[in-house]
Amino acid sequence: MGAGGVGATIGGRLFEAGFDVLLVARGAHLEALVARGLRLEEPGRSRAIPVPAAAAADWRPGDVALVCVKSQDTAGALAGVPRDVPVVCAQNGVANERWAHEAGFTAVYGVCVVLPGEIVEPGVVVDAFTPAPGLLDVGRWPEGVDARAEQIAADLRAAGFRSRAVPDVMRWKYRKLIRNLTNAADAACAPDDPDLRELLRAACREGEQVIAAAGIPIVSRAEDEQHRGDLRIVPVGGREREGSSTRQSLRRGSGSVEGDHLNGEIVRLGARHGVPTPVNAVLLATVTEMAAAGEPPGTRRAADLLAAAARAVAS
Repeated sequence: MGAGGVGATIGGRLFEAGFDVLLVARGAHLEALVARGLRLEEPGRSRAIPVPAAAAADWRPGDVALVCVKSQDTAGALAGVPRDVPVVCAQNGVANERWAHEAGFTAVYGVCVVLPGEIVEPGVVVDAFTPAPGLLDVGRWPEGVDARAEQIAADLRAAGFRSRAVPDVMRWKYRKLIRNLTNAADAACAPDDPDLRELLRAACREGEQVIAAAGIPIVSRAEDEQHRGDLRIVPVGGREREGSSTRQSLRRGSGSVEGDHLNGEIVRLGARHGVPTPVNAVLLATVTEMAAAGEPPGTRRAADLLAAAARAVAS
């Protein structure tokens, strides 16, 4: 559900591995998937995959909903899903699993997604990771491992992904949240902005302070780096990766970004625990404004955003 860069890569590879898969998509991307199938491009490899696609699923016993939409689209994606269908949240952010539980789903799982997929044109998805297509650890929400989690991880491994069933998946997702705090800065500023690195560090530093103040369990940066190991992004077909998922949303002019569920999560936690978060607040306001106005990525200066955060502290 949400056959974009992440969803189509996972679904396409599962289909190739012999699993029964339906890609749920919309718009021109869906039209291309129905007409021509999925074209999945990876380092050294490009092929057409005839995986079925539709605007909605016809749910059957035994189905699993692998939710890959942006967090702002989760409620809409789950609206028509029977509550006894297991929901697997392969998404950025840390709130989707809780929302699914509160909506009445009886079996909810989280996936910590490390997979740099992107739609480059309708029906065409590029995954620039090597030597594996992605790292997808799975666990029951809020914690634990059961037979289904083990099976999902095994199925993902059969499709070529690195995947484990882990009892503490949210610890990994909170570490991914800290990494994703840089998405807004990556989207707002040009890659060669001389002050971008300082802005990225400031956003992550606030995130670390908030998570510590809230007492939320999180894996260390060192453990995360060790687990990612030799995975790296390389050009595919002569194309460099566009950038973060937020930058991709601005490029497509989608009208919304997932900043409220990344930087906004830290801003709200910071307010609850008395930790100032001016950098993340400025980043959230900036990318939200850019998305609403249809502003392309890379038009803001990191120095201006840092100055705005400093003014917020002074006031």
